[in-house]
Amino acid sequence: MAEIEGSQEHLDLPAKNRTMRRLRTVPGAEWQDSVGPTDEITLETVKARAVRGVVVLTGRTFFLQILSFAAWIFLSIFLDAKEIGLFFIVSAVVNFLRYFSDIGLAAALIQKKEKIEELDLRTTFTVQQILVILLLIVLFILSPYLKNYYSLSFEGLLLLYALGASFVFASLKTIPSVLLERELHFGKLVIPDVLENLVYNFSAVGFAYLGFGMRSFTYAVLLRGVIGLIAIYIIRPWIPGLAFSRQSLKKLLKFGVPYQLNSFLATIKDDGLIAFLGGILGPLGIGYLGWAQKWAQTPLRLFMDNVLKVTFPAFSRMQDEKDELVRTVTRSIFFVCFLVFPAVVGILVLAPFMVKIIPRYEKWEPALIPLFLVSVNVFFAAATTQLTNLLNAIGKIKTTFKLMIMWTVLTWVLIPYLAYRSGVNGAALGYALVGASSVVAIYIARKAVPFSLWNGVGKPAMATLLMGIVLLIARSLLTVSLSSVAVMVILGGGVYFAASYILVGRSLVEDVKKSIKNLKGK
Repeated sequence: MAEIEGSQEHLDLPAKNRTMRRLRTVPGAEWQDSVGPTDEITLETVKARAVRGVVVLTGRTFFLQILSFAAWIFLSIFLDAKEIGLFFIVSAVVNFLRYFSDIGLAAALIQKKEKIEELDLRTTFTVQQILVILLLIVLFILSPYLKNYYSLSFEGLLLLYALGASFVFASLKTIPSVLLERELHFGKLVIPDVLENLVYNFSAVGFAYLGFGMRSFTYAVLLRGVIGLIAIYIIRPWIPGLAFSRQSLKKLLKFGVPYQLNSFLATIKDDGLIAFLGGILGPLGIGYLGWAQKWAQTPLRLFMDNVLKVTFPAFSRMQDEKDELVRTVTRSIFFVCFLVFPAVVGILVLAPFMVKIIPRYEKWEPALIPLFLVSVNVFFAAATTQLTNLLNAIGKIKTTFKLMIMWTVLTWVLIPYLAYRSGVNGAALGYALVGASSVVAIYIARKAVPFSLWNGVGKPAMATLLMGIVLLIARSLLTVSLSSVAVMVILGGGVYFAASYILVGRSLVEDVKKSIKNLKGK
């Protein structure tokens, strides 16, 4: 494709997309929603939108995530462990291939300090479409080998192709999503996610209830992709176009390639490992391990994912405001740990009751020990994922790359070996050991940005420990029933918030009030 350096093609966009109206450039000033893709916003706007973004993303998606969790429970009732295990394996294979559909250009657009040009956007779009087409060809060529290696049925192959089609939908959504993230319009960005999750969960559960088995996932994946693509272009219109600029690509790759190398290691560490373990543990073992991970990681999906969407662009914009960055990092870590820690402990305490109470759920009892072990990894992830996000945002890509090398090596050495020796429980123990190694990331991140570990992690950890002790005592005294579960939920919540109030003080109440105010303000 011919290079069109200096093209004026971006000038064809409506004028309102290239202008920005502000009321006043003072603390607290509000910016209109007409920020164009190449315009910049001030630090005060970054802070305001970051706080509001965390609240909006968490508040507006919380009940939807509860719905997704409920859908997972129904799916694990209607489908057997082997079917769910095959879904995890196929998803891991496709997610591993999906990595190659992006070379970090989207993240580079978000992180870029200077304003972005339309040529940057279209160059990114063009490169991604080329990569996606190549990947679809590779997936089609590999499908016979994957079918034989994992003993995939026809339904498994259909799911493989459906997830491959999701490559296309995801790549077409990239630029509108980048623009919304860069402008910190997270209230708008959440809408396609909400629609996608509603469509996916309702359709997957509905098809599973009707007896479609593996095809439930296939149909749900396709419906989700189509709805999400339509929604993102309605919310953030952008005219797709093909263009290529060597200069633009070179600048973006300077950040994008190291960033994507980190993602590549994460992909090998996570999805690549699941695909490999499928040959050791089989679909049934992967089903148990996947069930444990799904339950343990639900608090992360509920709370941390939303915060990460906000903190990466927000931290990037605060790179030159060190004091503000320290405070923001500490508070963001506290926010995640405050919500994740008690949720994980609650799941661990209540899980033995739930496998006996929920109909047809006793089949998951072998996964209780893996659930406990995998949760160790989740506790560390609540803090360290934020910190690797921070290091990326301030440009320390090489540091995170070295950390990812460490985690990848440990993952591939410990987990397969322990899985081979001790099956599912061994694999789960490997995840716990890898998670514990995250103390290295905490040490490195604090040298770069000296955030308060006690305020961010220590206080919610202490409150959670007290809550866990009380719940274990209560569980030993109660019978297995829904009423007992309700009692423990209420008791645990009361103990945790009381302990948190003692440790944190009135600022905890003020933060809750501010969060409610920001949520209502949207």
